[in-house]
Order: sequence, then structure tokens, then C-alpha cells
Amino acid sequence: MSGRQHKETETARRVRARGLAAGRSLASIAEEIFEACSVQFGTSRIKCHRLSHGIALADVIEQVRALFERDGKNPPGIGETLLSAYESGLKRPGPEYLHYLCTVYRVEPVALGYEGPCICGHGHRMPGVVRGGDPQEARPDVSPIPRELLLQPDSGDTAKGGGEEDENVLRRTLLKLLAGGAGGSAIGLDAPVLAATENIRRKLDEVMVSATVSPAMLDQWEEATIGFGRQYMNTPPLRLLCDVLLELSAVRKALERRQPVDLQERLCRQAAQLSGLTGMILIDLGDHRLARTYFRTGRTAADETGDRALRAWVTARESLVPLYYGDPREALTLAKKSRDLAGQTPCAAKTMAPVVEARALAMLAGATGQKKDVVEQAKRALSRARAAFAQMVPSEQEDAAFGYTERQLYFYQGDVLVKLGETLEADVVLEQALGQYAGEPLDQTLIRIDLAMCRLLEGDPEEAVKQGLDALHRIEYIHRTELVMGRVNDLIKAIVTKNGEGVPGLDALRAEAMVRAPIEFTPMGNA
Repeated sequence: MSGRQHKETETARRVRARGLAAGRSLASIAEEIFEACSVQFGTSRIKCHRLSHGIALADVIEQVRALFERDGKNPPGIGETLLSAYESGLKRPGPEYLHYLCTVYRVEPVALGYEGPCICGHGHRMPGVVRGGDPQEARPDVSPIPRELLLQPDSGDTAKGGGEEDENVLRRTLLKLLAGGAGGSAIGLDAPVLAATENIRRKLDEVMVSATVSPAMLDQWEEATIGFGRQYMNTPPLRLLCDVLLELSAVRKALERRQPVDLQERLCRQAAQLSGLTGMILIDLGDHRLARTYFRTGRTAADETGDRALRAWVTARESLVPLYYGDPREALTLAKKSRDLAGQTPCAAKTMAPVVEARALAMLAGATGQKKDVVEQAKRALSRARAAFAQMVPSEQEDAAFGYTERQLYFYQGDVLVKLGETLEADVVLEQALGQYAGEPLDQTLIRIDLAMCRLLEGDPEEAVKQGLDALHRIEYIHRTELVMGRVNDLIKAIVTKNGEGVPGLDALRAEAMVRAPIEFTPMGNA
């Protein structure tokens, strides 16, 4: 025994001796030991109760084993090492072991330092023992009938099997048996007892079945999630938002119930992916505040999976919120955080994060005018993105939502070059990107607007207006999201700033930019 442990034991022994001499209960003495030892030695509440009884670890283990034997159970696996871990706070006892420890010490879980009721559903107090270890509640429990046999209030709904009424039927039967005599010995397995027995089993079956999701159902949900990712680039955002949120609601309901560990992890993964996808759609629809909240929820769900690649993906997607609607510096910070989360794991975020870094750096270069150093930093980031893309598995290279495609890499590389004023190189890269897109109106439109911006930077505002109009005419009104129209308005502002209001076709472009879908989505954050 170390010197610290010796001093702890001696202090507890003195407190126990004084408490016994004063006639205090063991639970009260445990509280006094806790007050005397917790600060100086870090003594836990559960250990204080063993010290208040003046027994060793081995004595507690033997009592627990005796209780298991009394209840007709197999010998428990608890030993001195495990009990010591409970007392040191390294582990928490499971519900069954906690019940038997409460029985040994004759207190409630809270007295041992654990929140919540015991699984047995009744108290562990004995005559003269303090409930919950609170000296203010020291009252002897003199009830002649075990508390678990006391009738509970009737819920009033006798039609529901397995509820309080069934429990009361069994309690009445037990009370008659305890009363003894001729009436007690004549009691048989009558209809009410049979009904209560069957109802309780049926209710338990219902709970077990309803509280788990079958692997087949999870497979369907995962397939639906992948399908939503494929639809992301070519389905009207508001329509897709409704579908995704309905699926997310189903996953949330499943997470509310008890699930096996492997199914729980799969559900958390789907919650993270669907929350992230919802955030992406809300970015397109222009509600950056609500998008940010869904990305935060996605991060929480991703943390439950322990998957670094998934956590990095959610963070990389979140970085697009400040990139489009906020401060590029914050986008840069989130992108670097995503890169750190990914570590050495080949994944979509390893490609996406440096692309966001490059785009944020390009925006900062335009704002500060310090282009030389930033151009080099941005190009180095793009180089890291291309190297990371080469390491991705083919399935992720084909997934535009949960992975990262080559056409996306070309598109955003071209976007960076446009912002840096490198129009010749940007033209080549953007044309390559446009050639790879098919049936994805959102990114096709954004690429065409970038090409129009190249024409403006090269000194041809009239051609820039013409290409801007062409980009809008190619898409249906329902695809004219806040993100797309924001880029069109940026083009119009740049044209006016550089060439004034006299550019031919500018009024037509401005008028076309005012036309939206007949039914618009009103962002909640701006309501």
C-alpha cells in the first residue's frame, strides 16, 4: 500500500470509528468519509461506502457473488481489479453490477456517485439506512411489505397489455401468497395471471422488435442516401431538400431507440451524410445560417462514428458557407481543419479541402491586392488537391456529393484561376470541365459565368454580357438558385464597375437576372 493510500485508509478508519460511536448509519459515515477524503485523496463515493463498512475489496466481491447465487444466476465476472477500476473512476459499473453493489451497500445509485435509478425499479434502503446517502433523509423504512409489491397507480388504460394493470395483477397475487393460509395455498394460475404473463411477454417482444432496425432496412436507407448524392447535381434543390429531410427524419426516429452498436454506427453515418447533404442544398438555396446548423449537426453525428474521413468531409463541406456567404479567412481555417482531420487517410476531403484553400486565397488576393505570394500559395494548394485526387478510390472519384469528381476539380481550379486573373489558363481548364459535365445544370451554369468573367477580364464586356445571358437561357427557372443568381449579379457588378452602364445587352442581362421560378424558396434565416 502506498503512503497516500495508507493515509486515506487511516483517515477513513478514524471517521468510521467516530461515526459508529455516535450511532450514525453507514451511509451517513460514507458521506463524512467523502467530505474528509475526496479533496485530499480523490476518493470516490463508491469507495467511501466500502470504507464506511470497514471491509476489503475481496469482501465486496464475495457478497456480490453470494447475491448472484441467491438469485440463481451464473457466477459474475467481477473481480478485485474491476471493482478497483470502479472505485478509481476508470470504469463505470453496468446496470446489473450497479444493482448488486447498491444491494451490498444498501443505498441508491446516486449515493455511489451514479445518476439515474437502479434497473430493479425499487429502492435499496434498509431500516436505519439513509436514502441516497443524504443525511437529511434519514428515516427508517418500516414498511412490512417489500416496496416492489406495493400497488402502483392504475394508468386507467387496461386495454394496454404489459402496463401497470398487469403488474398490479401480479402484485395482488404475490400479496395473497405472502399472506398464507388456506386462501393463499389455493391460488392457481388463473385467467388474470395468465393474461398478465402473456401481455408482459408480448410487450417485451414489441419493444425488442420496434427498438431495432433490420440490416435490410439500413441497406435501403444507405442506398437512398447514395441516390440522393447522385441526384444532387441535377435535381431542383427544393425538391431534393424535401426528399432528403424525410429520409433524415426516419433515421432520427431510429436513433431515438436502443440499437445494437454496429447498427447505431451505421445510423450515425447516415445522419452525418444526410445532414451534410442538407447543408449543401441549403447553400444552393441561399440560407447560409440554416446550412451552418445542419453542418454542425452532421459533425456531431460524424463524431459518433469515429470515421476521420467522414468528419473531414462534413467540415470541408461546411467551409463552403463562409466561402460563398461570409469571410474567406474562416473558409481557409475550416479547410485547414478538414485537412488535419483527414490526416493521411485518402479520401474526398483530402482533395476538397486544398481546393477550398485555393479559392479562399484567390478571394483574399482580390480583396487585398497582394497577388504575387497568394498566387503561388493557391497553385500549391491546387497541386496538393490533384495529388490527393489521384489517391482516391474510383467510387469516390465518381461521386459528386460524398466524393469528388475530376470535373469538379477542373471547375474549381478554373474558378481559382479566374479570380487570380489567369484568364488564358482558366479558359483551358474551364472548357475541359464543361466538356465533362452532362445533365448537371447548376455547375454548368457556374462554369459559363466564369467563362463570361474571363471575357470581361480580357477587355470584352459585350461578349461577357452575351455569355452571361446564354448561361441563364440554358437553365430552367427552378434551377436559378440564390447561389447561381448571386454569381450572375457579381458578373453584372464587375461589368458596371469596369465599363459603366453603357455596355450593350447589360439591361437585358439585368432583367433576365430578375426572373426566378414562379414559386420561390424563402430562406428561414432571412425570414
